[in-house]
Amino acid sequence: MTDEFMKGFALFALGGLGWLTFGGWYRTPSYYDIVQLVNPAEGVDSAYGEIGLVAGNAFFWLMILGALTFWVLIPASRELRAALDDDADAAN
Repeated sequence: MTDEFMKGFALFALGGLGWLTFGGWYRTPSYYDIVQLVNPAEGVDSAYGEIGLVAGNAFFWLMILGALTFWVLIPASRELRAALDDDADAAN
């Protein structure tokens, strides 16, 4: 169980750091604004800027879906599989 936790935590940390980095570069017009990292991107007029926006979104979803997969979906599927195996053994 700790193995899944650490995998989920590693993906959460990696995705979070990547999202913060690209969000700070492309979505933060001023560090004195209250709303940061969720602003619409402004002044992105190059292919590298577009790649940076896509990478920032990819890191965000890696953070969310990676943690969700290893913290919720995989343990839930193992518990469901164990419960179904117990029911099958009890029926025989």
